[in-house]
Amino acid sequence: MDADDKLAQQLNNPVADLISVPFQNNFDYGGGRNEQGFRYSLVAQPVVPFHLNTDWNLITRTIIPFAHVERVFPNQESGLGDILQAFWFSPSKPTSWGLTWGLGPAALYPTATNKLIGADQWGAGPTGVGVLTKGPFLALLLANHVWAVGGVPAERERVNQSYVQSALAYTSPQRTTYFVSTESTYNANSGRWIVPLQLGLNQLLRVGGQPFQLGGLVRYYAETPPGGPKWGFQLRLTLVFPK
Repeated sequence: MDADDKLAQQLNNPVADLISVPFQNNFDYGGGRNEQGFRYSLVAQPVVPFHLNTDWNLITRTIIPFAHVERVFPNQESGLGDILQAFWFSPSKPTSWGLTWGLGPAALYPTATNKLIGADQWGAGPTGVGVLTKGPFLALLLANHVWAVGGVPAERERVNQSYVQSALAYTSPQRTTYFVSTESTYNANSGRWIVPLQLGLNQLLRVGGQPFQLGGLVRYYAETPPGGPKWGFQLRLTLVFPK
């Protein structure tokens, strides 16, 4: 496996020792009024590692969402959403059988510019990630749970939510990564799940020696609360800065 083969695979690993900045364009349909709802979200998700010493890294992943929603609320709504930031303390080297892992806290910041899009409260909780690599195959499991911290506006539901992401990926000799994944959310207050099933691919490319990745996926919502989306797709650009 040469350097670009390894890089293409590492881009599926959020605790890899490289700086990456994915920009995810999400288009979701269905739900809302008469199942005619539409939601567009642009999610920037920079991942930055810091070397604490020869044995440990601190990996930060910051999720910065912007959303535009139509035919769900009485009017069209747009705005920056709440930022979620994870801090994973991770061994600098994988285990002998290919496992990379990280554990730490997650923080929710009430940065939404539109109260219909954000939770309007601070939050915190634990987060963890594990990535197993075997040749061209990679399996990922990532999870967090966030509770509200401090005061909550009277008209708001207190944040108490879990997130679980799992994926299985294969990277070909052409540096194309094929994957199946899900990114499930559980609201502990209502007892309801959002479970999208996703199928996609990513392609590592270079222009002038600078690596980047293009990709996309299609998703079907196997479980969603009343008024939730039915299906969607994503187009993705990932900027890469190997260390």
